[in-house]
Amino acid sequence: MKKFKYYLCTLACAITVSSCSLDETSYTEIEKGNYMKNAAEAENVLLGVYRDMVQDGIYGFHLSLYFTIPSDIAKVTGNSTDGLRLIPSNAYTSSQTEIATTWANLYSAIYDANDFIETLGQKIGTYDEGNYKKAAVYMAEARCLRAMYYFELVRWFGNVALITNTAQSRQHPSTFTQADPADVYKFIEADLQYAIDNLPYAVDDNIRSDNSFRLSKGAALGLLTKVYATWAGYPVHDTSKWENAAKTAKILVESGKHHLLSDFEQLWKNTCNGVWDGNESLIEVSFYAPTVTGVSANDPCGRIGKWNGVQASGIRSVRNAGNWRVIPTFLRDWKDRESDNRWKYSFADYKYGKNTETGEDGVKLVINTSGNIEDAIKDDATDALKKAYIDNVCPRKWDTEEYVNSANYLVDANLSNINWYILRYADVLLLYAEALNEWKQGPTDEAYKAINMVRRRGFGLPVETDNSASDLSGMSYTEFQQAVRNERAYELAFEGHRRQDLVRWGIYYESIRKTSQDLVDWYSGGYGYYVCVDYTKKNKNELLPIPQQEMDICTQFDQNPGW
Repeated sequence: MKKFKYYLCTLACAITVSSCSLDETSYTEIEKGNYMKNAAEAENVLLGVYRDMVQDGIYGFHLSLYFTIPSDIAKVTGNSTDGLRLIPSNAYTSSQTEIATTWANLYSAIYDANDFIETLGQKIGTYDEGNYKKAAVYMAEARCLRAMYYFELVRWFGNVALITNTAQSRQHPSTFTQADPADVYKFIEADLQYAIDNLPYAVDDNIRSDNSFRLSKGAALGLLTKVYATWAGYPVHDTSKWENAAKTAKILVESGKHHLLSDFEQLWKNTCNGVWDGNESLIEVSFYAPTVTGVSANDPCGRIGKWNGVQASGIRSVRNAGNWRVIPTFLRDWKDRESDNRWKYSFADYKYGKNTETGEDGVKLVINTSGNIEDAIKDDATDALKKAYIDNVCPRKWDTEEYVNSANYLVDANLSNINWYILRYADVLLLYAEALNEWKQGPTDEAYKAINMVRRRGFGLPVETDNSASDLSGMSYTEFQQAVRNERAYELAFEGHRRQDLVRWGIYYESIRKTSQDLVDWYSGGYGYYVCVDYTKKNKNELLPIPQQEMDICTQFDQNPGW
């Protein structure tokens, strides 16, 4: 079962949201002088800052599953913008409640981090040596968490207020201004550099008694690599950061402290059952609640496997909506799919339901008896077979019935105890390869090694041994750039990275248009099942809108382009 424990203590900077999401007020200020008297008490409060990750507006739902759907590899179920389909179709407005929730949740988490950092800064000087060493690590964790929350804010919303302390949060909304995104990135960079300097690698940690699902030096290095790669792209376009990204990733890679798991499928067995393996998992959200109260503050559960898993009905008396759908042309165009094991582990051309002959519930059923997805993506497949699969293929990585054991199974139609990978070592290896290619304007030996390690694992081969069956070589700058972009789709399929990758590459709109055309070319009725193409606009949907309620009271704010 999960080792990570969530503390819902009032001293974890309990927040009441006032008229503005940036204006946070703690109702426990008077008690802080009587708490955090030692490292153990500080750790309890720190775990409250971690717990912000499980909120619906952050990784419990929106930033893991909901906002990340529309891309060139995935779509939402159906052919309309009704209800749950509105946001994944890019058909929402700046008044959309979910957008405001994510904005508010991220600023609340930042307030919690600021509050912890300030309070610990006041207390740590009174600690003895043993408590001081622990508290120094906790301070680094908090700054890494704050950097992560700000990273999500700036890459999703672009033009945000930079609130670096709790006093700023108490200003009148009319005084808030939007920071230059480059300045937000500089603030994130400083926090992560501090974390890198003060956190141990997970395998070397002799300070924390249990570092499961906790941030380490490897996490901070990996996150900073991703920050630099995003900083280098849209909308800031500071290409000098490619060098920073490559050099930061190099420290992590050459440390030898993290590595790829030998079996790609093991990743999903682990995360579906709360198994922490810090070798490849750098940042992972731990969800666990033995029961569901229905009160989000009490239930650290997410929707992983329910929204993005395999369709299921009659499973332990509940269902999995499986609202994510895999785009068939993505599977068709997957290079080397005959040899690449990741292809079969990434999608499910089946569902769970009742066997009409036996009456048994919860059995695996084929989607169409005339053929599977491999038959449907053939050039000579019938339109009837294509139609059966255009809106019925789900991601497989979080197949609740295949991977979740009984000890971790949460019987609820919407919530699960399945964890969520925010950052894997494989992601960093691919960013390393990409950054080297962009910095040097061509692939280096190190870039080939990084991408080929990921590919070898995907092909079921030893990652450290050259193999012509999997390895890339002899490519130009543009060829390698495209190879990395393809590889990120294959390795990280449906893990919440693709939309943001397309955005930072500056090709989000173009990719949506091309995907729509690919579907139409493949199946004559394909257009109607890719609704987001009608609502995705160039220089608009790369960023979310600033919530309208914030625009109304933060009078110095400018709305993002197109909104």
